[in-house]
Amino acid sequence: MKLYDCKILLVDDNRELLAMTREILNRNGYDLVVAAGSCREARDKFEQECPQLVILDIMLPDGDGFTLFRWLRERSQAPILFLSAKDEDNDRLFGLGLGADDYITKPFLPQELVLRVGAILKRSYFSGRDAEPGELLLLGRRRVSLQNATVEYEGQSVSLTAKELLLLQKLYRNRGNIVTFDALCQAVWNDNYYGYENVLMVHIRHLREKIEEDPSHPEYLLTARGIGYRLAAEKAGGK
Repeated sequence: MKLYDCKILLVDDNRELLAMTREILNRNGYDLVVAAGSCREARDKFEQECPQLVILDIMLPDGDGFTLFRWLRERSQAPILFLSAKDEDNDRLFGLGLGADDYITKPFLPQELVLRVGAILKRSYFSGRDAEPGELLLLGRRRVSLQNATVEYEGQSVSLTAKELLLLQKLYRNRGNIVTFDALCQAVWNDNYYGYENVLMVHIRHLREKIEEDPSHPEYLLTARGIGYRLAAEKAGGK
């Protein structure tokens, strides 16, 4: 799959804005764009089309984007970009805290939208291609595939989200060394730490739940208080 082969689902009840956004994406090479004007239509289109990215409004006629986000996330780890007229910090942080990949407010510059969409797709589907084929990270009894974004433990397999994989890749490339909060936020959101404090903590907690024996007392993904995080420099093969 190539970048411009990715299918995008637009969800907005403003038909004029929907048509304009589709045109912007089409004009910049994204030909596989489908649209929905309500939560119900979005759910139907999502199941029919299986998009690689969802661009989601918050205010919809039969519900809200945050609730729809949770429904989508239960079924897929496809990245989601909130595009909304609501510009309050609480809404932005709430959306990012849910696990959204980005948040843009209306009105927006067409080129900004195109750049954000491209960055999300590259991070989500193409950034892991520099990993060695079959590369495994051994954390105690857990085997993490950086190529397949999976964690195997006692015969079971759990998937990493796109953002969890990006965090782990950044930590792995600097294993044994502290990676600052800013460096992690640049790797995941292409932004500095300001405004992402709580969001980063949420993703680190979820990542620990997948790779640690006891997430409350981590052995591998360690906190450098006030600075960042560090992946313990354990030898291959675990304990």
